[in-house]
Amino acid sequence: MRVLIATGGTGGHIYPALSLAKALKEENSANEFYFIGSKNRMEATEIPQAGYAYQGIDVIGMNGSIFSKLKSLWLLKKAEKECKEIIKKFNPDIVIGFGNYISVPVLLAAHALHIPTMIHEQNSYAGKANKMLANVADAIVGCYEENMEQFPKNKTRILGNPRASEAAKITVNNQIMKDLGFDPEKPFVVLVMGSLGSETVNNVLKQASKKMNQKAYQVLIVTGRKCYDDFIQDATESENVKIVSYIDGLATMALADLVVVRGGATTSAEITALGIPSIIIPSPYVPNNHQVKNALSLQNKQAAIMLEEKDCTADALVDKIDFILSNSELREEMKKQAKMMGRPHASQDIIQWINDLVGGNNG
Repeated sequence: MRVLIATGGTGGHIYPALSLAKALKEENSANEFYFIGSKNRMEATEIPQAGYAYQGIDVIGMNGSIFSKLKSLWLLKKAEKECKEIIKKFNPDIVIGFGNYISVPVLLAAHALHIPTMIHEQNSYAGKANKMLANVADAIVGCYEENMEQFPKNKTRILGNPRASEAAKITVNNQIMKDLGFDPEKPFVVLVMGSLGSETVNNVLKQASKKMNQKAYQVLIVTGRKCYDDFIQDATESENVKIVSYIDGLATMALADLVVVRGGATTSAEITALGIPSIIIPSPYVPNNHQVKNALSLQNKQAAIMLEEKDCTADALVDKIDFILSNSELREEMKKQAKMMGRPHASQDIIQWINDLVGGNNG
């Protein structure tokens, strides 16, 4: 099977796409892949580094002034023509879009060429690109029940995020705890605001590190690579508080009794698949307030507690951590509810639908 995937912009779009490609490759090593993204964003390096054929195209989001929107429309039509040529050359059995405006010309071109199409929506509130593509896509995969109200029900299924399937395969490795100088038998909290970190939240975490250095639980603060040097100057490390710039996220979170994280779609998929209680500090700087809506979806199911950035002080954060870790019944309930929301078989279920679509097209 030949699979063309459009993805880009942020890790929230890119990593689920890579996870699905990995799962498809594991199912059948003969499967072939071609990715389309932008020329100058993170996918242009991440996807080739993962070993996949890649083509960058010029498209910009439809935001800003009238001039910017007109330029976006012009680039969109130009890119759609370019995508038709790419698709004809690669001759895919199916084309899959993972959101972001880069998906629009690719999926429109595939639809015009009568090739089966699928879109994947990672967030609880659908993005503009997927809303635009909903009528032309043959299949729509969502991760939250809320997606059923946002897309045509007859071609929408809530199957989850492929990152959840990767998370579910993680095995607990206590050596990670020992390497950090921690006791695997004591409660463990991981605080991480994504691979780059958040300067705003990090300012709170610096103060929180001073308040947690005498606690009975162990704390790992992940600053993000670009923030570490500044962070370490003002923070307090101790026997039970360690500060690092980067971690293997899944492997480390799998050991945690509680995580403090952003509200991105990929993170939400991972923590629910792992069944980890969480405090979510959604980023207020993302389009459509996606992260707040994702966090509310988990909080409404009692799988997480949301702490908005505007309310996030060192005292408020440490109080919430103390509250959860001192209440074993609450923690068990959060763990249970998170697991109920998790979809560890997401990749397998999506692949089954892909096979049905491709089989039906070939038949």
